[in-house]
Amino acid sequence: MRRLHKNLTFQVLVAIAIGIALGVLAPDVAKKMKPVGDTFVNLVKMVIAPVVFLTIVLGIANMHDLKRVGRVGGKALLYFEIVTTFALLIGLVVVNVLKPGEGLAASTLAKGDISAFVTQGKSMNFADFLTHIVPSSMMDAFAKGDVLQVVFVAVLFGVALALLGDAGRPLTQVLETLSTVFFKIVGIVMLVAPIGAFGAMAYTIGAFGLSALVPLARLMLGVYSTMAIFIFVVLNIILRVYGFSLWKYLKFIREEIVIVLGTSSSEAALPRMLAKMERYGCAKPVVGLVIPAGYSFNLDGTSIYLSMASIFIAQAFHVNLSLTQQVELLGVLMLTSKGAAGVTGSGFIVLASTLSALQVVPVEGIALVLGVDRFMSEARSITNLIGNGAATLVIARSEGAFDEAQRTRAESELHLERVAARA
Repeated sequence: MRRLHKNLTFQVLVAIAIGIALGVLAPDVAKKMKPVGDTFVNLVKMVIAPVVFLTIVLGIANMHDLKRVGRVGGKALLYFEIVTTFALLIGLVVVNVLKPGEGLAASTLAKGDISAFVTQGKSMNFADFLTHIVPSSMMDAFAKGDVLQVVFVAVLFGVALALLGDAGRPLTQVLETLSTVFFKIVGIVMLVAPIGAFGAMAYTIGAFGLSALVPLARLMLGVYSTMAIFIFVVLNIILRVYGFSLWKYLKFIREEIVIVLGTSSSEAALPRMLAKMERYGCAKPVVGLVIPAGYSFNLDGTSIYLSMASIFIAQAFHVNLSLTQQVELLGVLMLTSKGAAGVTGSGFIVLASTLSALQVVPVEGIALVLGVDRFMSEARSITNLIGNGAATLVIARSEGAFDEAQRTRAESELHLERVAARA
């Protein structure tokens, strides 16, 4: 018990609790904590581009067989599309059953400024997304920290390095050393994770207040419940089919889950997830390809939220969508949810572009959920995180690239670390 204070999970949870208390008791002071949370997220984002680049390059270079690289990438994209479609469908079913928007007077609900999101949403399309994948220069991708563009550059670099064969081995060794350095930096950054979680949570409660939750409580309850169903039913079944225990997996990544809970950003845990999944037994090449790609294409939590928010807005404005229109909505979301990868405020941009495309539900309706979006972003980010890790396990198992002995060792080591922390 004496060493519990050294446990990262405990530290972050305590920091979140203090942040919530400050937001309730002194909201004006809590609002000023925003730079604290933003600074921590920026610290993590600072290392994301090089960590993703090095992980992918080394994964491909060490895989040697480029046909296998293509096979892993193809399997991952197929898995992402199937699972995110399930997420969208579940969201549509639950929101139609619960009907959280019925009975709400849309004109009386608090609204936020959505002009920027609507403007971007009207101009966004899938063709722009495809063009966006290729950066104007390699350095531009790193300067912007655009994960999708960094993935593209890393794949090209990794393939070229693999084609060099033995001639490229000296560079591979240099990159491996550089990768070790960057993961050390990640470890240093994580020392201030509790401070970042405190700042982010204090600002959220101070700025929006718990009272903002009351009118839209049914939507929030529906979103959280649906994501729980997705994780504990859909992902649980998928992992069981491939011989994994969801509960053991969740326990293994619980520190990353808590970090995401505090910061509302799945990117905050990206570097640690790369290391954690490799430690859990997944081959480095698979981890390097699946996790970064998943951050753009496998947004399960975001998919659930988008489908539910769209129908919620329709219900609030008394727009009765037929089954055909809802299927059309699903089809549009399947495209637009990919088109906002790596874009700030992507949830609202996708909503705006989807509603603009359908021209049935008022686009200005997204203002209804703007005030409580921050309170649902934790659930979205956590679901995205868990979903990407699960995808890595599935792809690794299907490729025969999972080490059971390593998983057993990792679980034992983690258990001993936590016992020592409580001692």
